Amino acid sequence: MNAKELKEKLYYQKKNGLLKVDDVTLKAVSDYCEGYKNFLDNAKTEREAVKTAVALAEDKGFKAFDRSKTYKAGDKVYFNNRGKTVAFAIIGKEDMEKGVNITAAHIDSPRLDLKPNPLYEEIELALFKTHYYGGIRKYQWPTVPLALHGVFAKKDGSVVEVNIGEDESDPKFVVNDLLPHLAAEQSKRTLSDGIRGEELNVLVGSHPFKDDEGSELVRLNILKILNEKYDIVEEDFLSAELEMVPAYKASDVGFDRSLIGAYGQDDRVCSYPALTAILDITVPEKTAVAILADKEEIGSDGNTGLNSDFLLHVIGDICHTQGGDVTVCLRNSKCLSADVNAATDPTFQDVMERRNASFVNYGVVITKYTGSRGKSGTSDASAEYVAEVRAMLDNAGIIWQTGELGKVDAGGGGTVAMYIANLGVDVVDLGVPVLSMHAPFETTSKLDVYMCYRAMYEFMK
Repeated sequence: MNAKELKEKLYYQKKNGLLKVDDVTLKAVSDYCEGYKNFLDNAKTEREAVKTAVALAEDKGFKAFDRSKTYKAGDKVYFNNRGKTVAFAIIGKEDMEKGVNITAAHIDSPRLDLKPNPLYEEIELALFKTHYYGGIRKYQWPTVPLALHGVFAKKDGSVVEVNIGEDESDPKFVVNDLLPHLAAEQSKRTLSDGIRGEELNVLVGSHPFKDDEGSELVRLNILKILNEKYDIVEEDFLSAELEMVPAYKASDVGFDRSLIGAYGQDDRVCSYPALTAILDITVPEKTAVAILADKEEIGSDGNTGLNSDFLLHVIGDICHTQGGDVTVCLRNSKCLSADVNAATDPTFQDVMERRNASFVNYGVVITKYTGSRGKSGTSDASAEYVAEVRAMLDNAGIIWQTGELGKVDAGGGGTVAMYIANLGVDVVDLGVPVLSMHAPFETTSKLDVYMCYRAMYEFMK
């Protein structure tokens, strides 16, 4: 055996996935990503993602779970948690105590939330005060066209949905920035301090109420408009959940249309494959569960995050219908934590350790552990489970790679993996590499998105 043959046998060699696939696969990739882009445009918040996902699931025969019923193999159910987290399940052929296959993604993304008392007027301009949500680079958000999404929950129990800025005819909103001519002092700030949290104020109007008496007439006019459109008063902001998100539509990127650019791809680039995979399954061997969760970007706490007991209750409720023990079930269960990794950027390669970095177009990424520096805040999947996932991907002809989240001391991050692992489940992260993660406009590869779908389908079927 010569050196070339020996290298092919022994070396681990990454290769661009687009050089491995045929035209039939490329057509499937393109078709699949059209649906993904549509999902991105219709699901810019966790509430909208749940609403969109449930509608798609009901079209495929999923029904709200009923604890009084007995379910058989092939039955499809869903659990809607406060309209912000949702789990879908298809009952499998095997007994629940033999374990279930779980995919877990999150549907919240970094954004600008409105403060409880947001509306104010300054020099005859009306603005909203915001409190950013998740890990953002604050300097990226000024001068970006923004849309307002969310709900007003009123004292009479009614909930009013808000979505302004997505239609072409809608107004947009914006955080302003200084002109370079007058930004000498601002430019002396560090990059992380270039725009401060209290400077992320959203411009929402300038037209005063038509009366030459009184103060804050622009603010008054904005409240008048909101009252006429939504029947709300200023106090209703106190019990509202309103989010400013980029008003961009998802679009192809590049002359060759091989990439997708959009807001919120972390982590809808994994939640959509997890959702569509379970919708395409008929009767799995083991019960399949796909959960799309809220609050990951701020630690997964709260009753709609995966650090709550929601997943435990979902599995427990299904076990109850079979007379099974949820503890036994969880100990035998396996999970793919469907979350993204950082793709290597050709301009900023120095934060990556190339031998253990992920790359665009090299397929879905297995991330054995996340965390920060000394692996803090991660579950670190077992060697045996990683080997099992490797074999599954290779046997199905799925293009995949491994990756870490940057150099050891460069930073780090976390996923929902450790919260599911704490239930006794085998878990590993598997997802799509993303360029400009957490920015208002993130970029992914169509091939990688499709391979994520194929991995989720293979795992849950």
